[in-house]
Amino acid sequence: MSARHVAFVAYQDQPNLGIGYLASVLVKDGFKVEVLDYRKGFEAILERIREMDPLLIGLSVIFQHYTPDFANLVAHLRDNGIECPICAGGHYPSLERETCLQEMPGLDFIVRFEGEQTLLEVARQLRGGRNWRNVPGIAYLKDGGVMDTPLRPLAPDLDSLPFPKRWSLGLHCLGIRATSILASRGCPRNCSFCSIRMFYSIPPGPVRRTRSPENVIEEMQQLYRNQGVRIFLFQDDDFSLMTKRDRDWTWHFLDCLDRSEMKGAIAWKISCRSDEVEPEIFTAMRDAGLMFTYLGIESGHEAGLRVLNKHITVAQNLQAVQTLKSLGISFDFGFMLFDPSSTIDRVLKNIRFVKRICGDGSSPVSFAKTLPYAGTDLESQMRKAGRLRGDVAAPDYSFLDRKTEEWFDYLCEVFYPWVYGGQSLQAQLRWAAFELDVLDRFYAHAPGLEEHRKRVRFLTHWYNEIYCKIVEDSSGYFRTPHPGNLHALAGIRSAAEQQRNWIEDQLALQRQDFFTSAGFPLETVLGQVDAPS
Repeated sequence: MSARHVAFVAYQDQPNLGIGYLASVLVKDGFKVEVLDYRKGFEAILERIREMDPLLIGLSVIFQHYTPDFANLVAHLRDNGIECPICAGGHYPSLERETCLQEMPGLDFIVRFEGEQTLLEVARQLRGGRNWRNVPGIAYLKDGGVMDTPLRPLAPDLDSLPFPKRWSLGLHCLGIRATSILASRGCPRNCSFCSIRMFYSIPPGPVRRTRSPENVIEEMQQLYRNQGVRIFLFQDDDFSLMTKRDRDWTWHFLDCLDRSEMKGAIAWKISCRSDEVEPEIFTAMRDAGLMFTYLGIESGHEAGLRVLNKHITVAQNLQAVQTLKSLGISFDFGFMLFDPSSTIDRVLKNIRFVKRICGDGSSPVSFAKTLPYAGTDLESQMRKAGRLRGDVAAPDYSFLDRKTEEWFDYLCEVFYPWVYGGQSLQAQLRWAAFELDVLDRFYAHAPGLEEHRKRVRFLTHWYNEIYCKIVEDSSGYFRTPHPGNLHALAGIRSAAEQQRNWIEDQLALQRQDFFTSAGFPLETVLGQVDAPS
């Protein structure tokens, strides 16, 4: 066994900042760390772990629906002679430690909540051949029951942590490097469908902590100088805009950015609530490179917003979108067409709302249902109401009436190729919109850009138009049962598929025509850029 080697297994769609922070703390203490992408497959992971012979393996279970996948991986490793301790961390293992340990036989322990110091202490104990079971911040099974060591307080000073290790930047767009970054941890809000507040409320310490603007700028400048990063994707659950203190932080951040070598040379993206979008500060943020904002809108009617505990109004959501549009800041938004209170009429209210905010093609509409994830108020509410169903990998609930249930199932089948997966039509439209943001920021004088923008905007508008029409047209057939409904619904599904194929073809042709005529090399469009020298 290597006395200093730690292996992580994680999904690596983007740089995994959670693993990055854990790795940087371990590396600073002299450990060698490697991250294995779960998508490489069990045999490839097993082969590399045998080569490494690590003293510890950590699994990044960032979403609970990955639990069966990781359980199968643990079983495969144990069946093939891997004997070193294996642990798991993330929101789901932290909040549902007993279930997770039982669902993943062969797992030795769970690192609960923030894990930098906990995992470091465990690794030190293993390196020294000492017992790790008394390290604060872990849970493990003993004699069929869960043993919890004392909870470790949240890190009080995020500036004290080394910058996260990145094995790859994860994203290139038109030759421009992008990466994710965090300025804060936690969220003081308590939306019923979200486990973030619970995750940061259980251990001792403040629910939300923010790095200093200087510390964030220092990390950005390192990535800018050494890796050629020009786009920064802030992964904060809620960017610092809520209170006066938060806004003061953002003003100071903008001042630091203005005085840095990155002034005028970068772009960035944030996520926030609609009631935090204010013209003055967003104008300053736009002028400092903010090109994209993700809004947590979630519902288009007041009843849905109350069910989701958003503490926000439809009017505030509409105003936020209008402000961003007036400032020329692109946006996307979290939106759940269906929630536990859904009826056919309420869903149609949601459709009328999305027509108002993105009927112009400013953003593609999504199709989603609010799910009762572990540790959320929604899960507790659905359990108490006797509506909770599904399993660990797919938690779910029943709607209030059978008509809505049947309608949702039908729409899932229709919209699956529209919105699910990395190659879905929605994902393609979102990527095209991201390309437009990059073009505006870094290639503003590309020939034909304005016409390209109009065409992409039209195709997004048409996608939204057809999406809304499918929902509206199909609703009547579930509201009033009739023998001929099945034939009519099959017709809607067939027409929807024809429209989806047409939009996909048109989008591909438009991108090809624009990038060819504008002189972009194929390897640049495909994201094949050389590593920085």
